Amino acid sequence: MGPTVVLRPVNDVITENEDGLVELYIENPSLNEVTLNVDARISVPSGIHVYGQGFGQAGAAGTVYGIFSVPPGNARTIYIDVKGEKVGTSTVHFAGLYWPGDNKDDYNPISLTHPFTVEEPSKNPTEAPELEETSGVNAEGSGSFSAPGFGAIIAGIGLLGVYMVRRK
Repeated sequence: MGPTVVLRPVNDVITENEDGLVELYIENPSLNEVTLNVDARISVPSGIHVYGQGFGQAGAAGTVYGIFSVPPGNARTIYIDVKGEKVGTSTVHFAGLYWPGDNKDDYNPISLTHPFTVEEPSKNPTEAPELEETSGVNAEGSGSFSAPGFGAIIAGIGLLGVYMVRRK
């Protein structure tokens, strides 16, 4: 049984009080004996900002990039919040690949190009929504990033440094 990968726009009309929303859903059935790896990117035009819970790893020049894995018997949903600065219609591009385990040659594409209508500019479009893990990028390449587990990596490096100093 193959994995399920769905990229769907949930809300494509942005108002002052309601952001756009896209879901990236990945299910890796327990019948599969290998972890599913996903490499995804979102490209946005100027004036559009995206924020995702557990998504962003890096971003610049209007693109945010993320990688993550889904072990067998698990599913993951990434919620991507879309905010707009100016009234009008803008197209957002979602693209990427997913593959089983370390076999990148057996990849499958993920792709969606979808228009978002900004009826009213979002409140605070350059601020991430109140989520536990958020990341965002705007078309100028600025934005806030907090990659999942980034704090744990910094803490681990600090503990490793303390261990090495004590060992000497």
